[in-house]
Amino acid sequence: MQLPDLNAIPRTLLIVDDDEINRGLLAAIFSDLYTIREAAGGAEALQIIEAAEGALCAVLLDVMMPDIDGIELLRRLQPRGVPQRLPVFLITAEASDAVMREGYDLGVMDVISKPVMPYIVRRRVQSVVELFDARKRLSRTVERQQDELLRRAQQILELNLGMIETLSTAIEFRDGESGEHVRRIHDITALLFSRTDLGAGLSSEEVEWIALASIMHDVGKIAIPDAILNKPGKLTPAEFEIMKTHTLRGAELLESIPQLRASGAYRYAYDIARHHHERWDGRGYPDGLKGDEISPWAQVVALADVYDALSCKRVYKDAFDRDTVLRMICTGQCGAFAPRLLESFLAVEPQLHRLYETGKTP
Repeated sequence: MQLPDLNAIPRTLLIVDDDEINRGLLAAIFSDLYTIREAAGGAEALQIIEAAEGALCAVLLDVMMPDIDGIELLRRLQPRGVPQRLPVFLITAEASDAVMREGYDLGVMDVISKPVMPYIVRRRVQSVVELFDARKRLSRTVERQQDELLRRAQQILELNLGMIETLSTAIEFRDGESGEHVRRIHDITALLFSRTDLGAGLSSEEVEWIALASIMHDVGKIAIPDAILNKPGKLTPAEFEIMKTHTLRGAELLESIPQLRASGAYRYAYDIARHHHERWDGRGYPDGLKGDEISPWAQVVALADVYDALSCKRVYKDAFDRDTVLRMICTGQCGAFAPRLLESFLAVEPQLHRLYETGKTP
C-alpha cells in the first residue's frame, strides 16, 4: 500500500452553493485544474471543512443560502483561523458595500460577482491558490531548516558541555581528586540556588547555567606546577602566591574559548573562576572584592568549595568531621562569608551532608 505524501499540496476545491446549476457551472470552470467537491449549504460545508480542511486548496462560497449563509459560515470559521490557512472566495449577486466589507473583515481573499466570467474567476482563484501553495512550501522549508539548525545547535551545545566537563574532571585528576569534587560543587550550587531564597529572581535555566559554570571554578589549576598542586604539606608563602594565580589563569583560559563565550554559562563561569576565593570582608583574592561586590554565584561556589574541601580527604589533610566543618565555616576560619549566605547554607546543610553519605544529589 502506498503511503500518503504528507508534503503534498492539497488540490481539492470546495464549491458551496444551494443552487445545483451554479455549482455545476463553477465545477466546469475548474474541473481540469482541481478535484471538485460540492456542498449544497453552509451546514454541509462546515462539516466538510471541519473534517477535511487539510485536503482543500480553496473554497468558493455563495452568500445567499437558506440554512447557514456564506457570511454566517465565515463568522464561524474566522475565530478558528480557517481563512488564514485556506483561501475563501465569496460568490455573490449582492456585491453591496456592506457584504464586501464584512466579507473582507472576516478574512475572504476576494469577492466575485455573479454572473461569473469564467476566464476571470479562473485566473483570480488560480493565482491565489498558487500563492497559498508557495507560502505552504516556503513554510515547510523554513520549518525543516529550523529543525536542522536546532538539531545542530543542540549537538554543538552537547559537545561543548562535554568538553567543559571533561576538562574540569581532568584537572581534578591532576589535583589528586577523583573528579567527584566538581560534581559535588555542581550539586551544592544547584541546591543552594534552587531550594533557598538565594535563587530569588533567577530562572531555572539561569540556575542550570550557574551550576554548570561552577564545575569550572578551578580550571586555572591547569597552569599550576604539579609540585605545588600536589604538595602534601603546607605551601610556602611563595608557593601560595603561585597557587593564587589559578583564579586569574582560569578566567583567562575561559575567555580564550570562543565556543564557551557563546554559551549562557560563560559570564557565570568567568566570574566564578576569577572570584571564588574572594571573601565577604575583602580579605580574599585576586581582586580584594568585599560585600556585594562579589556576585551571588561566586559567593555560593566559594562556600561550596570550602565545605567540600573540609569534608573530604585531600593530599595535604584528612577529612574533618561534620561538626568541625560547620564550626570552621561559621567562625570564619576559612574566610568570612555573607550572613545571609551562611543562614541559607545552614538551612539546607542536612540535605548537603547526605551527598557525602550517599553520593547522590538530595
